[in-house]
Amino acid sequence: MAWNEPGGGNRDPWSGGGSGGNGGKQGPPDLDEAIRKVRSRIEGLFGGSGGRSSGGSSRSGGDGPKGPSKKGIGIIVGLVLAGWALSGIYIVDEGTRGVVTRFGAYHSTAMPGPHWHVPYPVDSVEVVDVSSRRRITVGYQATSPQQTRAVLDEALMLTEDENIVNVQLAVQYQVSDAADFIFNFVNPQQTLKELTESALREVVGKRAMDFVLTQGRAEVAQSTRDLINEALRVYEPGIEVLEVVIQDVQPPEQVQDAFEDAIKAREDRERVINQAQAYRNEVIPRAEGEAARVREEAGAYVAQIVQRAEGEASRFSQQLAEYAKAPGVTRDRLYIDTMERVLQRSGKVLIDVESSQPLMYLPLDRMMRNANTQGSTGNADGPSSSGETAQNSSSSGSSSSSSSRQLRMRETR
Repeated sequence: MAWNEPGGGNRDPWSGGGSGGNGGKQGPPDLDEAIRKVRSRIEGLFGGSGGRSSGGSSRSGGDGPKGPSKKGIGIIVGLVLAGWALSGIYIVDEGTRGVVTRFGAYHSTAMPGPHWHVPYPVDSVEVVDVSSRRRITVGYQATSPQQTRAVLDEALMLTEDENIVNVQLAVQYQVSDAADFIFNFVNPQQTLKELTESALREVVGKRAMDFVLTQGRAEVAQSTRDLINEALRVYEPGIEVLEVVIQDVQPPEQVQDAFEDAIKAREDRERVINQAQAYRNEVIPRAEGEAARVREEAGAYVAQIVQRAEGEASRFSQQLAEYAKAPGVTRDRLYIDTMERVLQRSGKVLIDVESSQPLMYLPLDRMMRNANTQGSTGNADGPSSSGETAQNSSSSGSSSSSSSRQLRMRETR
């Protein structure tokens, strides 16, 4: 049963009554009384009236308000000085630098870690991020992570051949010196943007439009970066340019269609040139190889004819010398060698013309030659060839017998 329910009796936990035999005992101390005691002590420390009792009567010895005591003043001053001194503690995070100024002038640069400086208004600290990459754009602005808006006042530039191009460029940079970044320029980022635009206009103005729009993008970006770094070394803004990237290069919108047609025609020309070059690279080496082969064959033929002629001439000279020594023997030897060369390529038949009997002639050399030819071709038509050979033999025999009486062997010299 709760203490405040009807019929529960006096169960107030903050009162001295209640059942259970605790009605005569004293409860917890009064909260208001504790606050009054603490207040009285504080007033006594700082020169107060010494406090009043719960009934409102003044304490003994309290004649009225007193001034603050020396002890109280010392405590107050000590607390104030301690708080002022502790306010000079600061921590520099990794990747940042703390630039300490004393009365507005540069004093030192704090590295990452805990530090202390003379608190305000003597010293002050400004933390500069030197690790993250920062970015500025020329010719366009980012309206969202996926969309951009062209800034024609910055993007339109004049080329060397008096044409206009739309160039959009981005620069990534990093703070290299925190003190120079803070003190040397009021707005370093705006200064870098104006410097980039000026350098880009100078580079584009020294080159033709076709070069900038086609193969010259990388060269334009590199030249722009070199000019920016050269100027930064003179101005010392505490900035280091890391990368310069051309986002887009286009002709003005009014002539963009015509320029696309010109680009297409240029690409077609390059394609045709490449095809012709490929055909040339295929045909010329082949023709050069054929010419080299013909030259080698002609050289070999010339060498063969010359050497053969020289050999024939040498042989004739040697034969002439031998003929001068022994004409008869040399003449007979030449005759025999000539007949040997002639007769070894022709068929020879010896016939006895003295007898009057018919003679059967069998051309054995032709039969053997035909047999060898048939063997090399697989004997496809062997029987018919043998028949033809027999017929040829018969006809040869009959013709030989009919003319045997008229033939005589004779050696002609």
